[in-house]
Amino acid sequence: MLERIYGVTRETRGGGASRVIVGDAAEACEKLARELPGQVSLIYLDPPYATGKSFKLRARVGAAEWKSGNGSLELPAYDDDLPFEEYMSLMRRVLTASKALLAQDGLVFLHCDFRMHAHLRLLADEIFGSANFLNEIIWTYDTGGRSKRFFARKHEDILLYSVSPEYDLHTEDVALVPAQRRRSHMKKNVDDDGRTYYTITSNGRLYRYYEDTPVPPTDVWNDVSHLQQKDPQRLGYDTQKPLALLERIVKSASRQGDIVLDPFCGSGTTLEAAFKNRRLFIGVDKNPMCIEYARQRLSGAECTFDYPESEGTPECSAQILPGLAYSTVCLQEYTLGECSVPLHIQGLDAVNGWAVGTVKDGCFTPISEEHRSFKRPRLTFEAQLPFDTESPVIMINDVLGRRFFFSLRNI
Repeated sequence: MLERIYGVTRETRGGGASRVIVGDAAEACEKLARELPGQVSLIYLDPPYATGKSFKLRARVGAAEWKSGNGSLELPAYDDDLPFEEYMSLMRRVLTASKALLAQDGLVFLHCDFRMHAHLRLLADEIFGSANFLNEIIWTYDTGGRSKRFFARKHEDILLYSVSPEYDLHTEDVALVPAQRRRSHMKKNVDDDGRTYYTITSNGRLYRYYEDTPVPPTDVWNDVSHLQQKDPQRLGYDTQKPLALLERIVKSASRQGDIVLDPFCGSGTTLEAAFKNRRLFIGVDKNPMCIEYARQRLSGAECTFDYPESEGTPECSAQILPGLAYSTVCLQEYTLGECSVPLHIQGLDAVNGWAVGTVKDGCFTPISEEHRSFKRPRLTFEAQLPFDTESPVIMINDVLGRRFFFSLRNI
Protein backbone atom coordinates (compact mmCIF):
# COMPACT_ATOMS: atom_id res chain seq x y z
CA MET A 1 0.00 0.00 0.00
CA LEU A 2 1.13 3.55 -0.70
CA GLU A 3 2.07 5.99 2.04
CA ARG A 4 -0.51 8.74 2.52
CA ILE A 5 0.63 12.37 2.35
CA TYR A 6 -0.93 14.93 4.68
CA GLY A 7 -1.22 18.72 4.53
CA VAL A 8 -2.26 19.13 0.87
CA THR A 9 -5.16 21.63 0.73
CA ARG A 10 -4.84 23.19 -2.71
CA GLU A 11 -4.67 22.22 -6.38
CA THR A 12 -3.72 24.44 -9.26
CA ARG A 13 -4.21 24.20 -13.01
CA GLY A 14 -2.45 26.66 -15.26
CA GLY A 15 -2.05 29.29 -12.56
CA GLY A 16 -5.46 30.72 -13.41
CA ALA A 17 -7.17 33.43 -11.36
CA SER A 18 -10.42 31.43 -11.15
CA ARG A 19 -11.02 29.54 -7.90
CA VAL A 20 -13.32 27.00 -6.30
CA ILE A 21 -13.29 27.08 -2.49
CA VAL A 22 -14.72 24.59 -0.01
CA GLY A 23 -15.77 26.60 3.02
CA ASP A 24 -18.32 28.77 4.79
CA ALA A 25 -19.86 31.41 2.52
CA ALA A 26 -19.61 34.29 5.00
CA GLU A 27 -16.03 33.54 6.04
CA ALA A 28 -14.91 33.05 2.43
CA CYS A 29 -16.60 36.25 1.22
CA GLU A 30 -15.07 38.30 4.05
CA LYS A 31 -11.63 36.93 3.23
CA LEU A 32 -12.13 37.58 -0.49
CA ALA A 33 -13.27 41.15 0.29
CA ARG A 34 -9.87 41.77 1.87
CA GLU A 35 -8.05 40.21 -1.10
CA LEU A 36 -10.17 41.58 -3.98
CA PRO A 37 -11.93 44.77 -2.84
CA GLY A 38 -13.90 46.38 -5.67
CA GLN A 39 -12.73 43.84 -8.25
CA VAL A 40 -15.79 41.60 -8.81
CA SER A 41 -18.26 42.51 -11.56
CA LEU A 42 -21.11 40.12 -10.79
CA ILE A 43 -22.23 38.23 -7.70
CA TYR A 44 -25.01 35.64 -7.92
CA LEU A 45 -26.38 34.48 -4.57
CA ASP A 46 -28.55 31.38 -4.33
CA PRO A 47 -28.57 30.85 -0.55
CA PRO A 48 -30.69 28.36 1.40
CA TYR A 49 -34.39 29.23 1.33
CA ALA A 50 -35.16 28.43 5.01
CA THR A 51 -37.25 25.42 4.03
CA GLY A 52 -36.41 23.39 7.15
CA LYS A 53 -35.48 20.46 4.92
CA SER A 54 -32.33 18.39 4.44
CA PHE A 55 -31.30 18.26 0.79
CA LYS A 56 -29.47 15.38 -0.86
CA LEU A 57 -27.26 14.67 -3.81
CA ARG A 58 -27.15 11.39 -5.67
CA ALA A 59 -23.61 10.41 -6.59
CA ARG A 60 -22.86 8.06 -9.47
CA VAL A 61 -20.67 5.07 -8.76
CA GLY A 62 -18.54 3.44 -11.43
CA ALA A 63 -18.73 3.52 -15.22
CA ALA A 64 -22.16 1.87 -15.45
CA GLU A 65 -23.92 4.57 -13.42
CA TRP A 66 -22.07 7.38 -15.16
CA LYS A 67 -23.16 5.94 -18.48
CA SER A 68 -26.81 5.53 -17.44
CA GLY A 69 -26.99 8.85 -15.58
CA ASN A 70 -28.57 7.22 -12.53
CA GLY A 71 -26.84 7.71 -9.19
CA SER A 72 -27.31 5.11 -6.46
CA LEU A 73 -25.31 6.69 -3.63
CA GLU A 74 -27.29 9.27 -1.63
CA LEU A 75 -25.13 11.83 0.19
CA PRO A 76 -26.04 14.94 2.20
CA ALA A 77 -25.97 18.20 0.23
CA TYR A 78 -26.91 20.67 2.98
CA ASP A 79 -29.29 21.16 5.89
CA ASP A 80 -31.58 24.14 5.30
CA ASP A 81 -32.61 24.52 8.94
CA LEU A 82 -30.83 27.56 10.36
CA PRO A 83 -32.82 29.44 13.01
CA PHE A 84 -34.09 32.78 11.71
CA GLU A 85 -31.59 34.96 13.59
CA GLU A 86 -28.64 32.83 12.46
CA TYR A 87 -29.91 32.85 8.89
CA MET A 88 -30.21 36.63 8.81
CA SER A 89 -26.78 37.01 10.45
CA LEU A 90 -25.27 34.79 7.73
CA MET A 91 -26.95 36.78 4.95
CA ARG A 92 -25.96 40.11 6.49
CA ARG A 93 -22.31 39.04 6.51
CA VAL A 94 -22.47 37.71 2.94
CA LEU A 95 -24.25 40.78 1.54
CA THR A 96 -21.95 43.20 3.37
CA ALA A 97 -18.87 41.43 2.02
CA SER A 98 -20.49 41.30 -1.43
CA LYS A 99 -20.85 45.08 -1.46
CA ALA A 100 -17.15 45.44 -0.59
CA LEU A 101 -16.20 43.00 -3.35
CA LEU A 102 -18.22 44.62 -6.14
CA ALA A 103 -16.74 47.11 -8.57
CA GLN A 104 -18.48 50.49 -8.92
CA ASP A 105 -20.34 49.19 -11.97
CA GLY A 106 -20.99 45.78 -10.40
CA LEU A 107 -24.29 43.99 -9.83
CA VAL A 108 -25.65 41.43 -7.40
CA PHE A 109 -28.49 38.99 -8.10
CA LEU A 110 -30.10 37.55 -4.96
CA HIS A 111 -32.19 34.42 -5.61
CA CYS A 112 -34.90 33.53 -3.08
CA ASP A 113 -38.52 32.43 -2.79
CA PHE A 114 -41.63 33.36 -0.77
CA ARG A 115 -40.18 32.24 2.55
CA MET A 116 -37.40 34.82 2.94
CA HIS A 117 -38.16 37.25 0.11
CA ALA A 118 -39.49 40.08 2.29
CA HIS A 119 -36.71 39.75 4.89
CA LEU A 120 -33.94 39.65 2.29
CA ARG A 121 -35.41 42.57 0.37
CA LEU A 122 -35.33 44.76 3.47
CA LEU A 123 -31.82 43.59 4.37
CA ALA A 124 -30.50 44.23 0.85
CA ASP A 125 -32.19 47.66 0.81
CA GLU A 126 -30.33 48.49 4.01
CA ILE A 127 -26.92 47.30 2.76
CA PHE A 128 -27.01 48.41 -0.89
CA GLY A 129 -29.48 51.28 -0.52
CA SER A 130 -33.07 51.20 -1.73
CA ALA A 131 -32.14 53.62 -4.53
CA ASN A 132 -29.86 50.89 -5.97
CA PHE A 133 -32.67 48.34 -6.21
CA LEU A 134 -33.19 47.73 -9.94
CA ASN A 135 -35.51 44.76 -10.42
CA GLU A 136 -37.52 42.03 -8.84
CA ILE A 137 -37.21 39.32 -11.49
CA ILE A 138 -39.88 36.64 -11.42
CA TRP A 139 -38.62 33.27 -12.65
CA THR A 140 -41.79 31.31 -13.28
CA TYR A 141 -42.09 27.71 -14.41
CA ASP A 142 -44.73 25.03 -14.79
CA THR A 143 -43.66 21.80 -13.14
CA GLY A 144 -44.82 19.37 -10.46
CA GLY A 145 -48.26 19.02 -8.91
CA ARG A 146 -51.00 21.38 -7.80
CA SER A 147 -52.00 22.10 -4.22
CA LYS A 148 -55.65 22.24 -3.15
CA ARG A 149 -54.87 24.24 -0.02
CA PHE A 150 -53.34 27.28 -1.78
CA PHE A 151 -52.51 28.48 -5.29
CA ALA A 152 -49.57 26.46 -6.62
CA ARG A 153 -46.21 28.10 -5.95
CA LYS A 154 -44.56 28.13 -9.35
CA HIS A 155 -42.11 30.98 -9.24
CA GLU A 156 -38.97 32.20 -7.51
CA ASP A 157 -37.67 35.74 -7.03
CA ILE A 158 -34.34 37.23 -8.08
CA LEU A 159 -33.59 40.63 -6.54
CA LEU A 160 -31.19 42.77 -8.58
CA TYR A 161 -29.11 45.49 -6.94
CA SER A 162 -26.29 47.76 -8.07
CA VAL A 163 -23.58 49.40 -6.00
CA SER A 164 -23.87 52.78 -7.71
CA PRO A 165 -25.78 54.51 -10.53
CA GLU A 166 -22.90 53.61 -12.89
CA TYR A 167 -23.86 49.94 -13.08
CA ASP A 168 -23.14 47.89 -16.22
CA LEU A 169 -26.27 45.97 -17.23
CA HIS A 170 -26.53 45.20 -20.95
CA THR A 171 -29.80 43.40 -21.56
CA GLU A 172 -29.35 43.61 -25.32
CA ASP A 173 -26.80 40.78 -25.03
CA VAL A 174 -29.58 38.38 -23.98
CA ALA A 175 -32.27 39.63 -26.35
CA LEU A 176 -34.40 36.93 -28.00
CA VAL A 177 -36.82 36.79 -30.90
CA PRO A 178 -40.18 36.73 -29.09
CA ALA A 179 -42.55 33.84 -29.45
CA GLN A 180 -45.72 34.41 -31.44
CA ARG A 181 -47.96 36.80 -29.53
CA ARG A 182 -51.24 38.63 -30.00
CA ARG A 183 -50.92 41.93 -31.83
CA SER A 184 -54.36 43.48 -31.29
CA HIS A 185 -55.18 46.42 -33.57
CA MET A 186 -51.86 46.08 -35.40
CA LYS A 187 -51.62 45.73 -39.15
CA LYS A 188 -49.48 42.95 -40.59
CA ASN A 189 -47.12 43.86 -43.46
CA VAL A 190 -44.28 42.32 -45.46
CA ASP A 191 -41.38 44.45 -46.67
CA ASP A 192 -39.45 44.12 -49.95
CA ASP A 193 -37.03 41.63 -48.35
CA GLY A 194 -39.86 39.34 -47.24
CA ARG A 195 -39.63 40.27 -43.53
CA THR A 196 -42.88 40.43 -41.62
CA TYR A 197 -43.59 43.51 -39.58
CA TYR A 198 -46.55 45.09 -37.78
CA THR A 199 -47.61 48.73 -37.68
CA ILE A 200 -49.79 50.80 -35.38
CA THR A 201 -50.52 54.51 -35.27
CA SER A 202 -50.51 56.23 -31.88
CA ASN A 203 -50.88 59.98 -31.29
CA GLY A 204 -50.44 60.58 -34.99
CA ARG A 205 -47.18 58.63 -35.20
CA LEU A 206 -46.66 55.36 -37.08
CA TYR A 207 -44.75 52.62 -35.19
CA ARG A 208 -43.22 49.59 -36.95
CA TYR A 209 -42.25 46.32 -35.20
CA TYR A 210 -40.43 43.56 -37.06
CA GLU A 211 -41.43 40.03 -36.13
CA ASP A 212 -37.83 38.73 -36.10
CA THR A 213 -36.25 41.56 -34.09
CA PRO A 214 -34.70 40.29 -30.84
CA VAL A 215 -36.18 41.84 -27.72
CA PRO A 216 -34.55 41.96 -24.26
CA PRO A 217 -36.41 39.99 -21.55
CA THR A 218 -38.81 41.72 -19.20
CA ASP A 219 -38.69 41.16 -15.44
CA VAL A 220 -40.85 38.02 -15.81
CA TRP A 221 -38.78 35.08 -17.05
CA ASN A 222 -41.19 32.40 -18.20
CA ASP A 223 -39.04 31.02 -21.02
CA VAL A 224 -36.45 29.18 -18.87
CA SER A 225 -37.66 25.76 -17.79
CA HIS A 226 -37.11 24.33 -14.33
CA LEU A 227 -34.93 21.21 -14.52
CA GLN A 228 -37.10 18.13 -14.87
CA GLN A 229 -36.18 14.85 -13.17
CA LYS A 230 -34.80 13.30 -16.37
CA ASP A 231 -33.16 16.46 -17.73
CA PRO A 232 -29.71 15.59 -19.17
CA GLN A 233 -28.24 18.58 -17.30
CA ARG A 234 -29.01 16.99 -13.96
CA LEU A 235 -26.01 16.01 -11.86
CA GLY A 236 -27.97 14.59 -8.93
CA TYR A 237 -28.00 17.80 -6.86
CA ASP A 238 -31.46 18.59 -5.43
CA THR A 239 -31.50 22.37 -5.94
CA GLN A 240 -29.52 22.59 -9.19
CA LYS A 241 -30.49 25.54 -11.41
CA PRO A 242 -30.67 25.39 -15.23
CA LEU A 243 -27.67 26.61 -17.20
CA ALA A 244 -29.88 28.86 -19.37
CA LEU A 245 -30.92 30.85 -16.28
CA LEU A 246 -27.35 31.52 -15.20
CA GLU A 247 -26.15 32.24 -18.72
CA ARG A 248 -28.76 34.99 -19.01
CA ILE A 249 -27.51 36.54 -15.78
CA VAL A 250 -23.81 36.17 -16.59
CA LYS A 251 -24.08 37.49 -20.15
CA SER A 252 -26.21 40.51 -19.22
CA ALA A 253 -24.33 41.59 -16.11
CA SER A 254 -20.65 40.93 -16.87
CA ARG A 255 -18.22 41.04 -19.77
CA GLN A 256 -15.42 38.80 -21.00
CA GLY A 257 -12.54 38.76 -18.53
CA ASP A 258 -14.67 39.97 -15.59
CA ILE A 259 -14.82 38.10 -12.28
CA VAL A 260 -18.09 36.34 -11.42
CA LEU A 261 -18.61 35.16 -7.82
CA ASP A 262 -21.10 32.58 -6.49
CA PRO A 263 -20.78 32.12 -2.70
CA PHE A 264 -23.30 29.22 -2.64
CA CYS A 265 -22.15 27.51 -5.84
CA GLY A 266 -23.53 24.01 -5.12
CA SER A 267 -23.48 22.03 -8.34
CA GLY A 268 -21.46 24.72 -10.16
CA THR A 269 -23.98 26.05 -12.71
CA THR A 270 -22.79 29.66 -12.29
CA LEU A 271 -19.18 28.58 -12.71
CA GLU A 272 -19.96 26.75 -15.93
CA ALA A 273 -21.92 29.73 -17.27
CA ALA A 274 -18.99 32.04 -16.49
CA PHE A 275 -16.36 29.71 -17.94
CA LYS A 276 -18.40 29.02 -21.07
CA ASN A 277 -18.70 32.76 -21.68
CA ARG A 278 -15.03 33.57 -21.00
CA ARG A 279 -15.39 35.10 -17.56
CA LEU A 280 -13.21 34.38 -14.55
CA PHE A 281 -15.09 32.72 -11.70
CA ILE A 282 -14.93 32.17 -7.96
CA GLY A 283 -17.20 29.58 -6.39
CA VAL A 284 -17.68 28.81 -2.69
CA ASP A 285 -19.63 25.99 -1.05
CA LYS A 286 -19.51 24.10 2.24
CA ASN A 287 -20.02 20.72 0.58
CA PRO A 288 -16.73 19.19 -0.65
CA MET A 289 -18.61 17.64 -3.60
CA CYS A 290 -18.67 21.10 -5.19
CA ILE A 291 -15.08 20.40 -6.26
CA GLU A 292 -16.16 17.23 -8.06
CA TYR A 293 -19.01 19.02 -9.83
CA ALA A 294 -16.56 21.74 -10.86
CA ARG A 295 -14.15 19.16 -12.29
CA GLN A 296 -16.95 17.71 -14.42
CA ARG A 297 -18.22 21.07 -15.66
CA LEU A 298 -14.98 23.05 -16.06
CA SER A 299 -12.81 20.79 -18.18
CA GLY A 300 -9.84 22.78 -19.46
CA ALA A 301 -10.33 25.73 -17.10
CA GLU A 302 -7.27 27.32 -15.52
CA CYS A 303 -8.22 27.49 -11.87
CA THR A 304 -7.28 26.71 -8.29
CA PHE A 305 -9.17 24.44 -5.88
CA ASP A 306 -8.96 25.18 -2.14
CA TYR A 307 -10.33 22.74 0.43
CA PRO A 308 -9.77 21.38 3.94
CA GLU A 309 -7.95 18.10 4.37
CA SER A 310 -10.28 15.12 3.97
CA GLU A 311 -10.88 12.76 6.87
CA GLY A 312 -10.84 8.99 6.47
CA THR A 313 -8.73 5.85 6.39
CA PRO A 314 -8.45 4.94 2.69
CA GLU A 315 -5.79 2.69 1.22
CA CYS A 316 -4.30 2.83 -2.26
CA SER A 317 -1.92 0.63 -4.21
CA ALA A 318 -0.19 1.26 -7.53
CA GLN A 319 2.65 0.02 -9.69
CA ILE A 320 5.23 1.94 -11.73
CA LEU A 321 6.47 0.52 -15.02
CA PRO A 322 9.73 2.29 -15.99
CA GLY A 323 10.28 3.58 -19.53
CA LEU A 324 12.85 5.70 -21.33
CA ALA A 325 11.35 9.20 -21.13
CA TYR A 326 8.18 8.30 -19.23
CA SER A 327 7.11 5.83 -16.59
CA THR A 328 3.64 4.32 -16.56
CA VAL A 329 1.76 4.55 -13.28
CA CYS A 330 -0.87 1.82 -12.90
CA LEU A 331 -3.53 2.34 -10.25
CA GLN A 332 -4.33 -1.12 -8.87
CA GLU A 333 -6.62 -0.84 -5.86
CA TYR A 334 -8.43 1.71 -3.72
CA THR A 335 -10.49 1.15 -0.57
CA LEU A 336 -12.72 3.77 1.08
CA GLY A 337 -11.81 2.70 4.59
CA GLU A 338 -14.27 3.03 7.45
CA CYS A 339 -17.35 4.95 6.28
CA SER A 340 -21.12 4.63 6.09
CA VAL A 341 -21.48 3.64 2.44
CA PRO A 342 -22.64 0.27 1.08
CA LEU A 343 -19.95 -2.38 1.24
CA HIS A 344 -20.23 -3.14 -2.48
CA ILE A 345 -18.89 0.34 -3.31
CA GLN A 346 -15.25 -0.51 -3.07
CA GLY A 347 -12.31 -0.98 -5.37
CA LEU A 348 -11.80 1.26 -8.39
CA ASP A 349 -15.56 1.88 -8.76
CA ALA A 350 -15.17 4.09 -5.67
CA VAL A 351 -12.80 6.37 -7.63
CA ASN A 352 -14.42 9.36 -9.36
CA GLY A 353 -11.11 10.61 -10.66
CA TRP A 354 -7.38 10.40 -10.14
CA ALA A 355 -4.22 12.19 -11.11
CA VAL A 356 -0.45 11.93 -10.90
CA GLY A 357 1.63 15.01 -10.24
CA THR A 358 3.74 16.81 -7.68
CA VAL A 359 3.21 18.58 -4.34
CA LYS A 360 4.96 21.74 -3.22
CA ASP A 361 4.09 23.85 -0.16
CA GLY A 362 0.79 22.03 0.28
CA CYS A 363 -0.29 22.59 -3.34
CA PHE A 364 -0.82 19.74 -5.81
CA THR A 365 -0.08 20.30 -9.50
CA PRO A 366 -1.34 17.52 -11.80
CA ILE A 367 0.72 16.25 -14.70
CA SER A 368 -1.82 13.73 -15.95
CA GLU A 369 -5.41 13.31 -14.71
CA GLU A 370 -8.76 11.70 -15.46
CA HIS A 371 -12.24 12.26 -14.05
CA ARG A 372 -15.47 10.49 -14.81
CA SER A 373 -18.05 12.39 -16.87
CA PHE A 374 -21.01 11.67 -19.11
CA LYS A 375 -18.70 11.79 -22.10
CA ARG A 376 -16.05 9.60 -20.45
CA PRO A 377 -17.72 7.38 -17.83
CA ARG A 378 -14.92 4.83 -17.82
CA LEU A 379 -11.55 5.72 -16.32
CA THR A 380 -8.19 4.58 -17.63
CA PHE A 381 -6.11 3.43 -14.69
CA GLU A 382 -2.77 4.04 -16.36
CA ALA A 383 -1.04 7.44 -16.53
CA GLN A 384 2.21 8.71 -18.01
CA LEU A 385 4.70 10.39 -15.71
CA PRO A 386 7.97 12.01 -16.90
CA PHE A 387 10.89 9.89 -15.77
CA ASP A 388 12.61 12.82 -13.98
CA THR A 389 9.59 13.87 -11.88
CA GLU A 390 10.70 14.59 -8.33
CA SER A 391 8.58 13.19 -5.50
CA PRO A 392 5.66 12.00 -7.66
CA VAL A 393 2.23 11.78 -6.02
CA ILE A 394 -1.13 10.14 -6.76
CA MET A 395 -4.30 12.09 -5.97
CA ILE A 396 -7.57 10.16 -5.57
CA ASN A 397 -11.03 11.78 -5.75
CA ASP A 398 -13.54 9.28 -4.41
CA VAL A 399 -17.33 8.98 -4.59
CA LEU A 400 -17.72 10.70 -1.20
CA GLY A 401 -16.12 13.91 -2.49
CA ARG A 402 -12.91 13.30 -0.57
CA ARG A 403 -9.37 13.93 -1.85
CA PHE A 404 -6.39 11.90 -0.72
CA PHE A 405 -2.73 12.02 -1.71
CA PHE A 406 -0.27 9.13 -1.77
CA SER A 407 3.47 9.12 -2.36
CA LEU A 408 4.93 7.19 -5.30
CA ARG A 409 8.51 7.87 -4.28
CA ASN A 410 9.33 4.48 -2.75
CA ILE A 411 7.76 2.00 -5.19
